[in-house]
Amino acid sequence: MANLKEIRNRITSIGSTMQITSAMKMVSAAKLKKAQDAITQMHPYATKLTELLQNLSATLDGEIGGDYTNERPVEKVLLVAITSNRGLCGGFNSSIIKATRNAALAYQKEGKKVSIITLGKKGNDLLAKEFDIFYHDFEIFNTLTFDNTAVIAEKIMKSFTAETFDKIELIYNHFKNAANQDVIQEQFLPIVSDASNGNDASSDYIFEPSKEEIILHLMPKMLKTQLYKAMRDSFASEHGARMTAMHKATDNAGALKDELTLTYNKARQAAITAEILEIVGGAEALK
Repeated sequence: MANLKEIRNRITSIGSTMQITSAMKMVSAAKLKKAQDAITQMHPYATKLTELLQNLSATLDGEIGGDYTNERPVEKVLLVAITSNRGLCGGFNSSIIKATRNAALAYQKEGKKVSIITLGKKGNDLLAKEFDIFYHDFEIFNTLTFDNTAVIAEKIMKSFTAETFDKIELIYNHFKNAANQDVIQEQFLPIVSDASNGNDASSDYIFEPSKEEIILHLMPKMLKTQLYKAMRDSFASEHGARMTAMHKATDNAGALKDELTLTYNKARQAAITAEILEIVGGAEALK
């Protein structure tokens, strides 16, 4: 059994760790509220914009959508992996890294060339060891705004229109609640028209200017919004995952501290008992 000083030092160390994890939990909880409000407010807009454009595209000729709807044989694939810059958030980063690696290996097995864009330092640190990194950005999460995200979206869109890549997918964590995040792998380009519904979803609307012009002008905005929504989703998921992880770490540290305190008290009691026995034994020997 460890001596009293060692146990006391461990109790002090765990107490300090509890203070850190508890503080990180509170910070993440405060950031989560703001991030959750942002994604909740923009999610209906982004969903409706995507739905509208897909319905409109389904009523037009395939060429109307422009370069962003141009489907060609898939030979080069770009995966956009959205992680975080910091750890201590449970399986948040590892789940994205695993999903990205599995997707990349699956495409490579089919004979396709795969490149990756990493948004977040944690994903880049590991994925760069195995795959070609087309572009990376670590600063985007410092000031996560639509304008900053639009710059990255334009770079991705240009790589598709220039036929550098034939297919582009986003891989990120979708925020459900503070304790649960779902890994999403969705197609970014080319845009796929929603032709599943045989009815003309736009029949109740009068368009000015024409549907064709509306689509051509809104498609770039839709793509930028789609990436921004994914970034916001991931940002909220990160803080939710970190808050949950720090909550569990604080609880585990508290349980370990209680266990060590009990061990310390037992060892201290045993030491006192041993000293009393020595004194009594010495007194008996003097008699």
